[in-house]
Amino acid sequence: MRILITGGAGFIGQAVVAELVSGQVNQPLASTDHLVVLDSLRADVHRDGGASARDVLAGLGAELVVGDVRDAGAVTAALSGVDAVIHLAAKVGLGVGIDDMDDYVSSNNLGSAALLGAMAAADVGRFVQASSMVVYGEGRYICPEHGLVWPLERTREALSHGHFEPSCPLCGKGLVPGLVTEDAAMDPRNTYAATKVAQEHLGAIWARETDGSAISLRLHNVYGPGMPRNTPYAGVASIFSSALDRGEAPRVFEDGGQRRDFVHVHDVARAFVTALTATTATDGRPVSHRAYNVGSGMVSTIMDLATAMSEPRQGPEPVVTGDFRLGDVRHITASSQRILTELGWSATVSLTGGVAGLTFG
Repeated sequence: MRILITGGAGFIGQAVVAELVSGQVNQPLASTDHLVVLDSLRADVHRDGGASARDVLAGLGAELVVGDVRDAGAVTAALSGVDAVIHLAAKVGLGVGIDDMDDYVSSNNLGSAALLGAMAAADVGRFVQASSMVVYGEGRYICPEHGLVWPLERTREALSHGHFEPSCPLCGKGLVPGLVTEDAAMDPRNTYAATKVAQEHLGAIWARETDGSAISLRLHNVYGPGMPRNTPYAGVASIFSSALDRGEAPRVFEDGGQRRDFVHVHDVARAFVTALTATTATDGRPVSHRAYNVGSGMVSTIMDLATAMSEPRQGPEPVVTGDFRLGDVRHITASSQRILTELGWSATVSLTGGVAGLTFG
């Protein structure tokens, strides 16, 4: 099988390539001459010009094509002889401001549409893409009086007064956060989230019109070796890691009580390879277009993460700042039962074990 990995020079991409080569899921899917990576090596992601990524991919024996998924020529060349695509190329994170909107939409949605169109022309029938838990917005909440509710967006005024917890839109009382399932309504709260919703729809349309197989993996907060550093688009684990590298205390926004699910990049890589091989689910149902939550199954707070990263290296204690980012959600944790039941995947790395395996400096 010849496999194309877009964004394969990135944090998750390198782990996926390594997993494909090592064959920890059943058996190796691709010999080294059957893996091709398409990556633009964006300067705001690859601060060294992509030198370290090139070295890693060369060591794994993967062919690197430097190009953008919006470039028809580069995509057509990269798809030559390809049987399946893992689509990771994207502009990620909350970003730096509303002026990022056009770049997010162009990179994530125009790029995905161009790729899917080229796949249809090349008769490539298998597609797995990275989506995100951010498609759910504020997640799942229970009101003691009204049951399951979907809270309104948190306002700048409320956040600036330290009112971080969402309230019931019907009675204004406090809510109990829970695990969201894939059948929940999507409610994106920022530009990145909106582009991920659109990507899922594009993948589903492609699958229906080409009779292909499209799977979207809704990733939780991914951390692990190779996390991007010192970029405004990095995740919270990367931001804490960069602070500790500088000998500074991790700065925890809001009150540190935000609930998340931190999943190790090695588990995420296994999820992509598992999804790539899933022509049918374990119940025998054909896989055409399907979304799966991918998380560790363990709920942690942002303060839990900051403490878990600081303590092993005897770093400074995390500092709760009360700062906030408009567009961040308060709690988002999801059930990963569907991918376990249907594809047989589950996470194996705990937060404590995963953080202990990180190297700093």
